[in-house]
Amino acid sequence: MRRKPVYPESVVVKRSRAGLGLFAARPFKKSERIIEYFGRTITNAEAYTSRSKYLFAVHSRKTIDGMTRRNTARYINHSCRPNCTPEIERGRIFIDAKRNIQTGEELTYDYGKEYVDTHIKPRGCRCATCDMK
Repeated sequence: MRRKPVYPESVVVKRSRAGLGLFAARPFKKSERIIEYFGRTITNAEAYTSRSKYLFAVHSRKTIDGMTRRNTARYINHSCRPNCTPEIERGRIFIDAKRNIQTGEELTYDYGKEYVDTHIKPRGCRCATCDMK
């Protein structure tokens, strides 16, 4: 089932506990498509040597570098108890609501064990529900 991402006015970038974050500008229902994570497609070799913090592996041969500021989804922070989930469809990454989300709530998803162990654990997780503090 193809669902269209919502328009950018449905989300807003603001300050969060972890720096900048993406917040709901309106309520979202469970399973509702919120936004697309997009950017330049790079090779595995480029991903391995890249210094970008916005890499999202689509599959074993495709990674998206979402560093471009036009990619508003890059502001979605990690949470140990996220309210969103990434969905990969036909090589594209969409962010869907995992549960009902209220206006003003920060949008979050789980970045995955490898990213958390490498980049978040050494500094301590700053998500609202974390026990790694």
